Amino acid sequence: MMMVLELFVSPPPSVARVCMLQNSFQPGFVANGDYVIGGIFPLHYNQEMPDLNCTYRPTPVKCNGFDPRAFRWAQTMRLAVEEINQSTELLPNYTLGYKIFDSCAYPLTGQRAALAVLNGQSEDDTVMCSSASPLLAVIGESGSAQSIVVSRILQPFRIPMISYFSSCACLSDRRKYPTFFRVIPNDDYQVKAIAQLLVRFNWTWVGLVRGDHEYGRFAVHGLLRELQGTKVCVAYQEMIPLLYDHQRAMEIIQVMRSSSAKVVVVFSAEGEMTPFLRDYMMQNITGIQWVASEAWVTASVFTGSEYYPYLGGTIGFGIRRGHISRLSDYLQTVNPQMYPSSLLVKELWEALYGCSPSLSSASKLPPCSGQESLLEQHSAYMNTSSPRVAYNVYKAVYAIAHSLHNLLLCQPGSGPFQNNSCAQSNNIEPWQLQYYLQEVIFNIAGEEVNFDVKGDSVPYYDIINWQRGTGGNTEFVNVGLFDGTKPAGEELVIQEDRIIWAGHQSEVPVSVCSASCPPGSRKAARRGEPVCCFDCAPCDSGKISNQTNSIECTFCPEDFWSNKDRTACIPKKVEFLAYDSLGIALTVTSVVGACLTLAVFAVFFYHRNTPIVRMNNSELSFFILFALTLCFLCCLVFIGEPTSWSCMLRHTAFSITFSLCLSCILGKTLVVLAAFTAARPGDNMMKWLGPKQQRVIIFSCTLVQVVICAAWLIDAPPFPSRNTQYERSKIILECSVGSSLAFWCVLGYIGLQACLCFVLAFLARKLPGNFNEAKFITFSMLIFCAVWLAFIPAYISSPGNYADAVESFAILASSFGLLFCLFAPKCYIILLKPEKNTKQHLMGKEKK
Repeated sequence: MMMVLELFVSPPPSVARVCMLQNSFQPGFVANGDYVIGGIFPLHYNQEMPDLNCTYRPTPVKCNGFDPRAFRWAQTMRLAVEEINQSTELLPNYTLGYKIFDSCAYPLTGQRAALAVLNGQSEDDTVMCSSASPLLAVIGESGSAQSIVVSRILQPFRIPMISYFSSCACLSDRRKYPTFFRVIPNDDYQVKAIAQLLVRFNWTWVGLVRGDHEYGRFAVHGLLRELQGTKVCVAYQEMIPLLYDHQRAMEIIQVMRSSSAKVVVVFSAEGEMTPFLRDYMMQNITGIQWVASEAWVTASVFTGSEYYPYLGGTIGFGIRRGHISRLSDYLQTVNPQMYPSSLLVKELWEALYGCSPSLSSASKLPPCSGQESLLEQHSAYMNTSSPRVAYNVYKAVYAIAHSLHNLLLCQPGSGPFQNNSCAQSNNIEPWQLQYYLQEVIFNIAGEEVNFDVKGDSVPYYDIINWQRGTGGNTEFVNVGLFDGTKPAGEELVIQEDRIIWAGHQSEVPVSVCSASCPPGSRKAARRGEPVCCFDCAPCDSGKISNQTNSIECTFCPEDFWSNKDRTACIPKKVEFLAYDSLGIALTVTSVVGACLTLAVFAVFFYHRNTPIVRMNNSELSFFILFALTLCFLCCLVFIGEPTSWSCMLRHTAFSITFSLCLSCILGKTLVVLAAFTAARPGDNMMKWLGPKQQRVIIFSCTLVQVVICAAWLIDAPPFPSRNTQYERSKIILECSVGSSLAFWCVLGYIGLQACLCFVLAFLARKLPGNFNEAKFITFSMLIFCAVWLAFIPAYISSPGNYADAVESFAILASSFGLLFCLFAPKCYIILLKPEKNTKQHLMGKEKK
């Protein structure tokens, strides 16, 4: 880059070196004083670049687009200097002077202004390079890109610079910018505030637009850093070119139109936003919620009524406003009559009134007197009700004045410099002023002003909302604040009921890539898309999510299960063979079976002296009926919640009673077989099967089962257990057998007895007699074995209460089978065919 101004130093070392001005860049306003400070303001917002071909002196830069707002900032600096010069307390014996230059909101012109502020006011001035600096400090610049350039130029001269509007976080680097200060918060706080705002309103899908400069680049980088770890994702990032390009702007606008993100965060300066928003409004796009940075959120150029339908509801963070009591009156004193030779005042009049106070024929505007009154409707210049940037300019001037005042109060021998020296009042070096500037603390309008070690000021923002005014124009309404000095999480204070959102709505806009997943579901990420774009997958059984947008579904505790909506864990349903429909049916069947058995017992007891009872061994019949009664009743033990006692009683009771029953049937079968074989010549089996022997057989066979059950109960008895594996949504209360070996030994022994009975009865089935009981025993054993053979696989495959029901059914079925097969034919003869209840008929010897 070619420097349009340069300092020429004559080479002869024998004479004092003379600084010679090679070119000029005239200031907008100048005032003499004992100490001079510089001011750089973007009095225009674009410029025409001259031809820099290095062969001749370049023509002056032509700046276009006069900015009344920046002109107000410059007048605020002049007002502050006048107030200080009139003060009897601050610098009472000294005066401040100033040189104010225009940077045209462009870094290259800002560079020219920085070099010009270092030189004299004209080419005729000659300043000795060995003397003190012609100025002590600089107030400027507005844009961060311009401040970077100006600060680097001032750095070799160690001249401190206080910016009123440069917020880029990059300027806090003391190694690169050791002389830079500012009265506007660091952008690190602004991006932190914007990140909290996005999270506060659950805007998880946002677009980012920035200007093509350091301010925009660092702000976007900082915001992305702040958004890490939050639920906010960036849908797109676009950049407005520094040299505005309509075609590129239309591409950005098309991205905004087509994106599902309805919230757009913009880090840009007023200069580039003005043409961009004009093109945006031409496309008639509505419904976008703008989040504005402090660089343009309070720009008066956007207060016109034409902006509100498209930008109404904009929310953003503005610089802290203050109060400058004399500013309004001072601004009204500026007119073409007071400054007849000032081109800036002439341009102000042209911008405010659309007329030219000059009689020059070159102007294309109609002439005016220059005596027109400045009114409130000229808000771009006269907006003094809540100054923000102008208030920063005001604080910056007073910061320099207070620092200089403290420097001049230094007592020799107690100073901060080498050998406890003080600065010389007639030869103050800028770096000496910087020392006091770093330490300065003062109050202005009730606000404490100071700088931290990085040159930054207190982080404080007003939250601004664009609302429709009474005249249809846009008003900047304060709806909250951000105080960076408060603890984390408490900085943001918002009055949400006062906010008007985009589209003049009171409801908070929704800007998400995917709708929130309700409780009972979880977020399932989409491959290749940001984490904010997801599908909602319902939680699996046994898992819940009780919050919106849950990332994972959580398992319920062991004794709990998910409800139908998968939003809460509820206690698992506890199942056992209770007295419900199935339990009642089994109970009734068991009681009916026991009653029938007792009824048969009563019939047999009443007819105990009849042949049919006596010939079939009445004692064994009564034993069998007693055992069958116990078999029917032992089913009741299987119904109800399992306990330690009921579990031990269930299997042992039915196994012993059935073993008793089968032992009696075995004895009866042996008696029948012996009785019929004894009728043959030479056989004498009955003497070995008398009543005593029968009792021994019954007792012995039953005792074996009793011993097995006793060993079972002693070694590993059955116990109640909670089965949660078969069906995870339920807790099945069941009786664990304890020892599987013992359980199958019990069943195996019953099966062995049944098989032995069947074989013996089968052998005696064709023996003579009208009532050969062996046939009925054979048939009863067939039923018994069929029932229990079917029971085993059904029992193994059935869980909990169904296993108990299957076992109860097997007990009842086999009991009814034995009861009907063994005793129904006898009861039929006893009750309905008493004529057949004779010895001759039963022996098959009645007369034909």
